[in-house]
Amino acid sequence: MNEITNIRNEFPILEHKIQLSSCSQSALHKNVKSSINQYINSWENDGMDWELWMEVCEDARKKFAQLINAKPSEVAIVSSVSHAISSVAVSLQVEGEKNELLVAENDFPCIGHVALSQNDKNVKFVDYARKNSLQENISENTLLVSVPHVSFYNGAINNIADTVRLAKENNSLVFVDAYQSAGQLDIDVKEMDVDFLAAGMQKYLLGIPGIAFLYVKEEVAEKMTPKITGWFGQENPFSFDGKNVTYANGAIRFDSGTFPMINGFAASSALEILLKIGVKNIEKYLQELSSFTLEYSQQQNLHIASPLDPKKKGSNTAIYVPNANELEAALKKENILLSARNDVIRIAPHFYNTKEEIIRAIDTIVRFT
Repeated sequence: MNEITNIRNEFPILEHKIQLSSCSQSALHKNVKSSINQYINSWENDGMDWELWMEVCEDARKKFAQLINAKPSEVAIVSSVSHAISSVAVSLQVEGEKNELLVAENDFPCIGHVALSQNDKNVKFVDYARKNSLQENISENTLLVSVPHVSFYNGAINNIADTVRLAKENNSLVFVDAYQSAGQLDIDVKEMDVDFLAAGMQKYLLGIPGIAFLYVKEEVAEKMTPKITGWFGQENPFSFDGKNVTYANGAIRFDSGTFPMINGFAASSALEILLKIGVKNIEKYLQELSSFTLEYSQQQNLHIASPLDPKKKGSNTAIYVPNANELEAALKKENILLSARNDVIRIAPHFYNTKEEIIRAIDTIVRFT
């Protein structure tokens, strides 16, 4: 991470704006823009190029699998984390009293929305940050435990290891929402031993909305019958046989309709960038920036909503402010891009950001509040 100047030159927006909003949307890399243009050019000049488009999307699947230490056959291409959790939740088979879904109170609302839409299942919201909450709530009736790796609200990192251990003791499955962690924290699904993990591209993965990936552990996927699927979820999509269902192997059976091809081009390029730099290197640098943000915010007497231990949080440092949305708009006029949520403004650097940018952002927050 010593070549910060060279890195920053790859993100044109940084020449005139401070973008510290990776918890919402990361900055655009030149290569990602070029990959989007590659799709546009193929469409404009060739009309269509299905072989190329499919190849690029499959390449994105392979790169995401590499990023999380999974097999490509354990990764489905979906449109969003909402799509991913819907595919999982609706396909889970209730067995007797084992019909309970545990949802983290600090997860993104779409997880709760999907859980509550399952009429054959009971939903319980759990404050995982509270001591002993997992022990008190996971039981033999728990079908699925859903937990965010990193909270969208304040960047708190949840203890996945304890969640998995208690879930396995009760023969329960574990779904991890990694939208706020993929690209900033090193993820190894085999080491974590989770059953499902989903992440979209637009935040720390440097991509755009409209494409996400769903990891399903191989042995779990083979036992599931998807209730949300499509022609790409079949063993041979191009047989064009609508009268028979022959699911693809592994998680690919959770593919649905035609891939969002332009998003796939962006995803493949973005994932290539992250793999080249190495997420472990990014994580180390972001922990340094996270520590600095906490220290400088405290020096300026700001009220911090995030954990004060940098090892217990991701890149995102959330600061309580009155009228967070108004502050976000005011900062934008100063060419400082942060992201508001409820009663906090979030400072969420990525590997292309600097301490100097964080200082300017915090100083401006102080000036406006």
